[in-house]
Amino acid sequence: MNVARPIAAAAAVAITKTPDALSAFREPGCAAMVWSRSLRAGLQEWLEQLAPEQLPTARVIVRPDQIRQAAAEVCDASGTPDSEERAMLIDDIDQLAQHFASVMQTPYLQLRLDVITNNACRKFHVDAVTARLVCTYRGTGTQYGIATADGQPTDIATITTGSPILLRGTLWPEHPRSGLLHRSPPIEGTGETRLLLVLDPVTDPSEHPSRWHTN
Repeated sequence: MNVARPIAAAAAVAITKTPDALSAFREPGCAAMVWSRSLRAGLQEWLEQLAPEQLPTARVIVRPDQIRQAAAEVCDASGTPDSEERAMLIDDIDQLAQHFASVMQTPYLQLRLDVITNNACRKFHVDAVTARLVCTYRGTGTQYGIATADGQPTDIATITTGSPILLRGTLWPEHPRSGLLHRSPPIEGTGETRLLLVLDPVTDPSEHPSRWHTN
């Protein structure tokens, strides 16, 4: 769908074609890491054909080894049709979760699946987290850019659908800040539906009492 285009001024954004290089996200000066890839054959087309109400939605906190089961339960609860493609989606969510958990060395992950049809998070910002993985499975990918003098990017890149990006948040111990901002693309009025996976590291699930979690 959209092609990831690195910004010349954004030296802090690293792009890799293999997951083995994701550990470089922890290196000084790496504000973001993009895993440039394509989804498995048939998966994106299947997701595009599903009715929005059949797309999986959830927000749960689980251990990394529980991600596969949690994703399957989310699909069941959301009425996502059981198929070979659904199994591919669950496999992919699990794969991304394992890589991200390894990079972040976290005992828990918050798994969030959002179905978006409006201009959610359309303003460029930095998330109030340590770090975050974002992957758009359906629709236009996340956009990013380096803040200019007025605080907003002028040169904007769009991540390829299916390519995850790892982003540092405001809680990452980094000084000075890189100036890298991101947003969800404005889609209101276009009829577009996005399916977004978000993974956050969680140290203590008890700090999130309103969200279901397992120990």
